[in-house]
Amino acid sequence: MLAIFLDQETTGLDSQRHSTIEIAFKIVDVSSGKVLASYETVVKQPKEVWDLHDPTSIQVNGFEWEDLADGKPPGQVSNDIKEQFIKTGIKRGQAVFICQNPSFDRAFFNHLVPVDEQERLSWPYHWLDLASMYWFVRMSSNPLPEKISLSKDSIAKYFDLPPEDKPHKAVNGVDHLILCYRRLFQK
Repeated sequence: MLAIFLDQETTGLDSQRHSTIEIAFKIVDVSSGKVLASYETVVKQPKEVWDLHDPTSIQVNGFEWEDLADGKPPGQVSNDIKEQFIKTGIKRGQAVFICQNPSFDRAFFNHLVPVDEQERLSWPYHWLDLASMYWFVRMSSNPLPEKISLSKDSIAKYFDLPPEDKPHKAVNGVDHLILCYRRLFQK
């Protein structure tokens, strides 16, 4: 089984109003742990899109308008993603997406590669989240405490792993996600 560990940085939290400004993913054979492909890029956006940004989101990811100048246009990013997925054999039933927050990432990913195109290419429609996996593992081993944080940094702390590097960058998010995933399922 292949897993597409994916993270994005955006201009805000509202996928109807905001846009992706950075995307990264690594395609991993989860049986062997081998990374088959990796991709990261800044996504160029027009000034009108940037002007709609949410200041809190930008504070978290540390992007500035000037950082987008050397990015790739969304159409090129879409083509790059399709090329990587086709090259590594991403197909429904043989791969899944894994994210920290799949409802967020999927909505923004659909801007880059529309759902009808994903469907035509028979890409996975299962988007799994680390927090649910962590919840299940913790519930299986013993009862949960009254309060539990499901942030990726809290999950990392539980396993004595370092927090994600700040400011948030998509590739750091992917690497930290993989680190937490591997620790979660260590035998």
